[in-house]
Amino acid sequence: MLTTNMHELTQIINCEHPDPHHILGIHELHVDGQTQSIIRVFAPSASKVEVIFDEDKHTLPQRFVMEKIHNAGFYTLQLQAPPSNLSRYRLAFTSTCGKVWEGYDPYSFMPILSELDLYLLGQGTHYQIYDKLGANTITVDGITGVHFAVWAPNAKRISVIGEFNGWDGQRHPMRNLGASGVWELFVPGLCDYDSYKYEIKSHTGDLFAKADPYARFAEHRPNTASMVYNINNYQWKDEKWLKNRNKKDPLLGPINIYELHPGSWRRVAEEGDRFMSWPEMTREIIPYVIEMGYTHIELMPIMEHPFDGSWGYQVTGYYAPTSRYGNPHEFMAFVDACHQNNIGVILDWVPAHFPKDAHGLAMFDGTSLYEHDDPKMGEHPEWGTLIFNYSRNEVKNFLIANALFWAEKYHIDGLRVDAVASMLYLDYGKDSGQWVPNQHGGRENISAMEFMKHMNSILAQKHPNVLIIAEESTAWPGVTRPVQDDGLGYSLKWNMGWMNDFLYYMKLDSVHRKFHHNCLTFGMVYAYSEKYMLVLSHDEVVHGKGSMANKMPGDTWQKLANLRAAYGFMMGHPGKKLLFMGGEFGQFEEWSEARSLNWFLLDHYEHHRQVHRFVKDLNHMYLKERALWQRDFSNDGFGWINCDDNERSIISFFRVAEVRRRSKADQEAKGSTYEHLIFVCNFTPVPCMDYRVGVPVPGRYTEILNSDHEKYGGSGIINTGALRSEEYLCDGRQYSVHIKLPALSVVVLKNNT
Repeated sequence: MLTTNMHELTQIINCEHPDPHHILGIHELHVDGQTQSIIRVFAPSASKVEVIFDEDKHTLPQRFVMEKIHNAGFYTLQLQAPPSNLSRYRLAFTSTCGKVWEGYDPYSFMPILSELDLYLLGQGTHYQIYDKLGANTITVDGITGVHFAVWAPNAKRISVIGEFNGWDGQRHPMRNLGASGVWELFVPGLCDYDSYKYEIKSHTGDLFAKADPYARFAEHRPNTASMVYNINNYQWKDEKWLKNRNKKDPLLGPINIYELHPGSWRRVAEEGDRFMSWPEMTREIIPYVIEMGYTHIELMPIMEHPFDGSWGYQVTGYYAPTSRYGNPHEFMAFVDACHQNNIGVILDWVPAHFPKDAHGLAMFDGTSLYEHDDPKMGEHPEWGTLIFNYSRNEVKNFLIANALFWAEKYHIDGLRVDAVASMLYLDYGKDSGQWVPNQHGGRENISAMEFMKHMNSILAQKHPNVLIIAEESTAWPGVTRPVQDDGLGYSLKWNMGWMNDFLYYMKLDSVHRKFHHNCLTFGMVYAYSEKYMLVLSHDEVVHGKGSMANKMPGDTWQKLANLRAAYGFMMGHPGKKLLFMGGEFGQFEEWSEARSLNWFLLDHYEHHRQVHRFVKDLNHMYLKERALWQRDFSNDGFGWINCDDNERSIISFFRVAEVRRRSKADQEAKGSTYEHLIFVCNFTPVPCMDYRVGVPVPGRYTEILNSDHEKYGGSGIINTGALRSEEYLCDGRQYSVHIKLPALSVVVLKNNT
């Protein structure tokens, strides 16, 4: 007796049924007033299918051969007992060549996702959606497997394909969960490293395979499949770090970031110049960063990406650490080890755009799903990438949950948000006629602005001390103002204006610098309009711009002297700090992602070791001296001494910090003490052996750093012993000190309290 609807059977055979669970699996069957069971299986590659019930739960025979009712591979088994009286069953398949495999029936399981999950996704507020979509290892009724779920509302059919089913889209079609646009399927028995994709049939009939947008891991390029990986069973050991992080606003302390590209920091030359693995980087990078005195590591994008030359900025796997350097647990162990050594980890993050690779997000379900349909809104002409559609709730949810994912699952301490300006402006990088104004006729991307506010407010609520740093190059107001005060809500903003002015100045021959003195001073005009980070990043040492050392004018000695003076000025200037790898030892070669840094310079050339030593001492001075970071965002933490000596290209200023007395009695008797650091910078090759500088308070001063010291490769003009201030009017101040100011140098003095 045929007990299967022929229309639905045909839909299953043609892989067009929107809800295969409705016909496949175990179902009630009413025969002559009795409730029985029917099990249906579609197995086109099998010559025989058997049903095996779990032992000890019933008295029925354990094994049944199914009847093949259609040559395409449709099997049924009718049983007299109702489904409620039957235990969980397995299926045994025999192929035409005699191979046998077993597994629990995916279509015998109830839906996993709840109505609340689907509702919140539709609202854009399911902040842990990564635990629901993607490939999540779960246990259902004591059976472990992988729950697959994907948002693709315009697909006609989606199947999970992989090595486990011979990449056959007929084997594991997914269930459509209605208006939510979500498809799901629980596949028992899968485990870590099982590769998979989604085979999607569009409504136009096109068939294509896509990587999982929420995949936790992916195959090593050039392969593009996603991989199952359970990230929830790593045993973290950074409780102390997280506890301390949660206690204190990081903006009140020192932030000195070492930006690095994991694939080119150092390569393993003796093994084909391969990438270092996360365990190798843990052993080498962490001790180096500790020695050099950095507080944080910022990793250029480590999310999965197909093209090395994109440096990671064209992401296809937003939830997957790239397989180039190891598996997710190994990356977790790297972060964990950083935290155990008091180093924060910041990730470069790219929510602005994504590439057009066929396996990625582009035209995901055959329609413009993550991007805009109109190319004038959905494409970056300069970059050849697609712009996220921030007006779509599910897209916003994808990105906001991704930011939370890295904080919650990987304990990341901050995200540097790439290309914020490109998100804020509809005409970014576009000519007239290439963009569409907003509803008010303006160029502002209102949807992107609201997305950022939403994201930053949620992160501030859930992880208030995780930094969210904007790479924003325009004068957009309120980037770091709180969302409740109508700002965008970022923690910090890269100071691109300062960087451009400063590097323009430093590249000038010293005889021309006096005509551009304002390039050193203009940054203080707007220094407190945002919470700024001063950056000398990877962007400044690529595409023919030259390395930091090679930007400097003069011969080798002058180049490196200029470089030391530049770093000293930067460290004294208000704002948190970032330096890209290689700059700390004065590498002359421009950076390339395709090769290692020139570490041999430290082995063979003393002048590079001297620059390296200077940066190390400069960093440790920064960590020690609270005047350099305590009041970065308050105008009472900085003061000009002389910003007008353009003829000699000398500039001087001070930083100040409050140092409270240790005991309450001392506080009541003496109040607070203020420490001052004096920075005097000479940007010409002419030393001033009799230079007088005004000081903010009288007393004794000590030179705590001089970039011209012989140990740094300088000429050795230093100031020894205590420098006592004199009541001698200079720089508009009543007191001053007399110092020797070397050529192309920075001298740092500290008052003795």
